Amino acid sequence: MERLEHHASFGGWQSVYSHHSAVLNCTMNVGVYLPPQATNQHCPVLYWLSGLTCTEQNAITKSGLQQHAAKHGLIMVTPDTSPRGEGVTDSEDYDLGMGAGFYLNATQPPWAAHYQMHDYIVQELPTWIEANFAATDARSIFGHSMGGHGALVIALRNPGRYRSVSTFSPIVAPTQVPWGQKAFQAYLGDNQLSWQAWDTCALIKSAPERLPFFVDYGDADPFLPTQLRPELLQAACTAANHPLTLRMQPGYDHSYYFIASFIGDHMDWHGAALLN
Repeated sequence: MERLEHHASFGGWQSVYSHHSAVLNCTMNVGVYLPPQATNQHCPVLYWLSGLTCTEQNAITKSGLQQHAAKHGLIMVTPDTSPRGEGVTDSEDYDLGMGAGFYLNATQPPWAAHYQMHDYIVQELPTWIEANFAATDARSIFGHSMGGHGALVIALRNPGRYRSVSTFSPIVAPTQVPWGQKAFQAYLGDNQLSWQAWDTCALIKSAPERLPFFVDYGDADPFLPTQLRPELLQAACTAANHPLTLRMQPGYDHSYYFIASFIGDHMDWHGAALLN
């Protein structure tokens, strides 16, 4: 691996590394924040999944996560949103291809050769983190928008692997909204039954683990009625008796101004779960 950036922050270190991913068949950049506690002990790990068009840079430069990670003694891992590089299939559209991996395992050519983001986030990345940093095997996960979708789906598909999950403005029913339908058609093909395996609202019905969801939306988010559909998550959780805390924050939109305003609440949530 190669260290690309290294910055002192709240007593710890915010770095960016590149490493080769065998799962994605490309080189990936990953942000890693080591809190001051990591100097003399192993720390639990909190994974952040970003949204459409983002890279590892958005969260580390805009969210203010470092001060909260230092407070709780959490290693923060912020991966990129898709495979990248020469030879990786892309699209001219912002909501498909690079920057839009949707945290699933693509089955359709040409996407399947690289777009295996679920296995990268769940298996390869934690193995790399735990081998190279002072990390325990205690993990939690959260994210924003497409990354919120990823966090919820990954937690539901991998019971027992995460201590807690939370999201900002997640896409919760991708099979029923334009962003998800476009991506799923390309990555997964025409069989819409196979799409259900990557849809939070569908997975909740038979989830073997009832890991509580903590979800924030802004009521001024322009994507609420067309792409995010929080009412579908509320209905699915109610029907399945799945624990859900859903907050609608007045005046907030879809941006990192929203995330930065409430990320402390989310990291308190994860800190309590990871440090118990």
